[in-house]
Amino acid sequence: MKIPLNEFEQLIDEKILKRGLSYFKSDAITDFLQISTGEYEAIVSGTEEYTVQLEIIKNTIVEHRCDCPFDMGPVCKHIVAVIFYLQKDTLELSQPNFTIPKKKKTTSIPQQIRELLKVISHKELVDFVQENSKKDKKFRNSFLASFGHLSQHQSKEFYQKQIHSILQTAAGRDGFIGWSDMKYVANTTEPFLENAEKYLANANFENVFFISIALLEEMTEALQYGDDSNGNLGYFIGSAMELLSKLTHEELPKDLKKNLFEYCISSFKKKLFKGWDWHLGMLRIASDLIEKESDIDIVLNCLASIKGEYEIEEAQFFTLKLLRKFRDEKEVEKYINKHISNTSIRKEEIEKAFAYNNFERVIHLSKDGIKFDQKDRPGLIKIWYNWLLKVAQAQKDSAKIIEYARFLFIHNFQPEQDYYQILKDIIEDKNWHPFLEEIIKEITSKRRWRSIELIREIYIKEQWWDRLFLRLKQNVSLNTIEQNEQYLTKDYSSELIELYSESITDYVDKFLGRKHYQTACRYLRRMKKLGGNKQVNELVALFREKYPKRKALMDELNRI
Repeated sequence: MKIPLNEFEQLIDEKILKRGLSYFKSDAITDFLQISTGEYEAIVSGTEEYTVQLEIIKNTIVEHRCDCPFDMGPVCKHIVAVIFYLQKDTLELSQPNFTIPKKKKTTSIPQQIRELLKVISHKELVDFVQENSKKDKKFRNSFLASFGHLSQHQSKEFYQKQIHSILQTAAGRDGFIGWSDMKYVANTTEPFLENAEKYLANANFENVFFISIALLEEMTEALQYGDDSNGNLGYFIGSAMELLSKLTHEELPKDLKKNLFEYCISSFKKKLFKGWDWHLGMLRIASDLIEKESDIDIVLNCLASIKGEYEIEEAQFFTLKLLRKFRDEKEVEKYINKHISNTSIRKEEIEKAFAYNNFERVIHLSKDGIKFDQKDRPGLIKIWYNWLLKVAQAQKDSAKIIEYARFLFIHNFQPEQDYYQILKDIIEDKNWHPFLEEIIKEITSKRRWRSIELIREIYIKEQWWDRLFLRLKQNVSLNTIEQNEQYLTKDYSSELIELYSESITDYVDKFLGRKHYQTACRYLRRMKKLGGNKQVNELVALFREKYPKRKALMDELNRI
């Protein structure tokens, strides 16, 4: 069970949550230590002392362990107590100033290690590291990742060998890095990023370059033989790209700047990262390093070689940015006219024209966009209609406002404006309902899911509860009843209770498992709020009689 720290109170059982909070407030956490980045260990005193371990990635607890005997759910009160301890500042919690007497505690493992390190000799430590480095690959990889930066022989290859060794160790004999093995990869590789950030702060830019490109190449290749569902490989790739981007804003030595530019161009031409976003990203980094005319031509020639519809559009837009930065207005204008079918370029030109009140150009580009995208990319035409509407609004052209707002109300699933209200504000009251009826007629003929939802939206806005209830009866489910309940409770509470009763009965008949039983009982509680106590009691009695062997169902029914 993954637990986002900002949502843990909603995800954990209320009883366990209260017990965990009570433990936290009673100062039951007697030792707390951060083992490494994102890894924590704590001692929690209950009837005995228990060790809690947490692993946190991107503000989410991805693993949690406690050595207590609790097995009635995914999270025990000791884990919850530690979560509250972690979140005490965010939640503005405070612990009492007094300490509750406790039994004498045993020394935790982290404490034992700290004490031993004080008495072990330097030679003993050296012998231990050498011996374990020979026989334990994981230990060796972790040691090199943490302290390899102290070597005098750093290079791309130096770091690449270490990262490759980590990945191969995780892959094992079958050559594939599974989801569980990614934890080892993430923990062991993180020191490379930490060291790179230190190098950046200390202006040791060459080593930042070496670490970044080693990570890029190895982690990109690992995507072919690793389960990256947790995003660990992507995290290292993104971090490496960010480091390279940071380098472009530093005062780099001339040779390093040249090497970075040439690496970006070379990796692009060799297609090291083909198929990934950072393939084009290398050219973005190269463009920030341009110093002379020949550099511009190199980047532009690379961009012109890109194929594939999406990639071409992105490359064209990027090309336009470079032309604006380095070339004259005449060449820029020529490029725009040639590639105006590019969605991003068209959008930018429309936005610019609208900002300068050049409505004629906005209308021309928008209508041309509708014509161009109508057949192959119909989803885009809503963007161009939105601009036509904005122009009509700016010019206060009522007929055009109605035409465009009507189209967008019916066809745009992600509205930029409230088209319904725009229409209602501009159409005379005496014509409003006939106008709506025509829209409903047109929508109904389309027979799409969105059409049903749009008609429902009209009924709600106009408070046509009789028609809304009729629509509900034509499409009854537990979800649709709940969606419409708030609007129909006043006039149709008894009918809603009846619909709920029939749907819950069918639901319990079809689905097994505690989660489904919890869902059914949640709707039984909704029936109660509607005044259906009698019907709920009848259903509970029916389920007890019909499904006596469904222990989980009986448990959930007891909680109603």
